[in-house]
Amino acid sequence: MSTGTLDDGLARLAAEDGVLVRVEATEGSAPREAGTWMLVWARGLTATIGGGQLEFQAIDEARALLQSPAAGPQRKRYPLGPSLGQCCGGVVHLSMRRVGAADAAELRRQLTEHLAPVAIFGGGHVGLALARLLATLPYAVRWIDSRDGVFPDALPAQVQTEHSEPVQDAVAALPPGTHVLIMSFSHAEDLDIVIACLRRLRERDDLPYVGLIGSKTKWATFRHRLEARGFGEAEMARITCPIGVPGVTGKEPEVIAVAVAAQLLQRRTASG
Repeated sequence: MSTGTLDDGLARLAAEDGVLVRVEATEGSAPREAGTWMLVWARGLTATIGGGQLEFQAIDEARALLQSPAAGPQRKRYPLGPSLGQCCGGVVHLSMRRVGAADAAELRRQLTEHLAPVAIFGGGHVGLALARLLATLPYAVRWIDSRDGVFPDALPAQVQTEHSEPVQDAVAALPPGTHVLIMSFSHAEDLDIVIACLRRLRERDDLPYVGLIGSKTKWATFRHRLEARGFGEAEMARITCPIGVPGVTGKEPEVIAVAVAAQLLQRRTASG
């Protein structure tokens, strides 16, 4: 049974070697996409490549590799047809290599570099719930606030915190393709971040989603202020407010986080 996160797996490497199994490529229908990984231990797993007979066979082969210290990395092709008893019908290419404590830093880089970038502006309760939830999904989170000491000490590998004063200055340094979520402790900061995002969209048009937490009333107030600063209808239409999938009305931070994560995943699917 698969348990644990990337952080759990990297911590375990300090005590024992494992085998990194990674989906390198797929053809046709497959359980998981390229970049998916799992760490196989003598006893236990971290993460999953999709389950089923493909995973069972990969686990057996990874453990055989683990028992042969002299064996080098391997790459194998797995047709998902009658031989494996899976109805997907595609082909999966897996790589396997033994890893240990010395590989932890490089593994962290490799296993997070393909994640889609998200920036959360605001270190409050909703920001915390979102950071923790998005860290379980295919996102690399940049969590930003203007205040010192607002971030918890322990965070998942996919979450990097940043102090920025003024907070809107961080917008310029975001990687292209970042999805931006704005939920700072004040409406004034929110407005400054929105303006910075709109200016970046005007100059580079490389932020696919900019979401602002708040009500329709808040957005109406912001619209008037943005119009006064020279932003037009088409530009303001690039801001999503309220955020989250429609129909989810709970105000608890965790409920808001689920609704927002679902909206991001919907957009990811639509753009893919």
